[in-house]
Amino acid sequence: MSVSAEPTSVDPRRNGSAPADTGPARTDTLRPHAEHAFADELAALAAQDDRPRPARWRLSPWAVATYLLGGTLPDGTVITPKYVGPRRVVEVAVTTLATDRALLLLGVPGTAKTWVSEHLAAAVSGDSTLLVQGTAGTPEEAIRYGWNYARLLAHGPSRDALVPSPVMRAMAEGRTARVEELTRIPADVQDSLITILSEKTLPIPELGQEVQAVRGFNLIATANDRDRGVNELSSALRRRFNTVVLPLPETPEAEVDIVTRRVEQIGRSLDLPAVPDGVDEIRRVVTVFRELRDGVTADGRTKLKSPSGTLSTAEAISVVTGGLALAAHFGDGVLRAGDVAAGVLGAVVRDPAADRVVWQEYLETVVRERDGWADFYRACREAGA
Repeated sequence: MSVSAEPTSVDPRRNGSAPADTGPARTDTLRPHAEHAFADELAALAAQDDRPRPARWRLSPWAVATYLLGGTLPDGTVITPKYVGPRRVVEVAVTTLATDRALLLLGVPGTAKTWVSEHLAAAVSGDSTLLVQGTAGTPEEAIRYGWNYARLLAHGPSRDALVPSPVMRAMAEGRTARVEELTRIPADVQDSLITILSEKTLPIPELGQEVQAVRGFNLIATANDRDRGVNELSSALRRRFNTVVLPLPETPEAEVDIVTRRVEQIGRSLDLPAVPDGVDEIRRVVTVFRELRDGVTADGRTKLKSPSGTLSTAEAISVVTGGLALAAHFGDGVLRAGDVAAGVLGAVVRDPAADRVVWQEYLETVVRERDGWADFYRACREAGA
């Protein structure tokens, strides 16, 4: 028995799983969803977007790419960049979602996979909350469906007892679902996506029914192969995805720009000092991370040992945000070397034995001898290096 998957075929309001409210976000929300935080930009794009839109898309592919990459609209509205990187990467990702191929965003930690995934879903569907967070304990029910066991025991298997997953809801409503950290999910659970992606159908054998995806449905997954606990995708599942690799920032300037923008956004929600007062320290943190990550100094003259951690852009953002909090609550509000030193040490020294040797060698051979870095060297020594 096949069940038409018009938006009403699976009622997401049952069992307390109502669709996310796409109205204005509360002013005290710590981290608003993308569709709330950038509602004005999305509305401005929708109002001036006269290009063809795929079924159930809020914006055209061109407007979605503009939303992610930034630009100025004909009426003067400025769209802030959400992703700083190659334009073609974004264009391929958006184009993939306009087809029947699912999108896999692949890259090392800190390449903005989750950030891009959220903003793509917000721009395409107006809802970034249809999310499955992948972990080692993610069950198959999180991807397919579960049951309200009180109703199941009282009345047996029925639609009223079924609890739709975010993926099932996306199929029924023609929206974009997200699966974060796909490679952390056990392999047998991963493969439950194969039928969904290839047949665009989710069988419900207990009821002798199925849910068929309506036009507009697609899925974005993110994955990396650097962290421990990775479960490789089967070849059958990987074939169902179009893979887009998100690279690390190519230049120090690009990485400084990314860190500055994200810290500004985070800082506004935490009432932290303005970032421009600490751009020099941001540049210094980025330089340290890039040199240790690349295994060579910026001038190419000195080869370095690399620590066990990834030292990603995301970790640089975390270090700078923590430094700003220190400056705000225990300093004069200006980001200085002493505010970021402990964070840098914690990011670099993950393995107390091996990484500490790498860090001390870098500190003595590079930082100590670098002009203008004496304050950073002293701060790092005081932090316990």
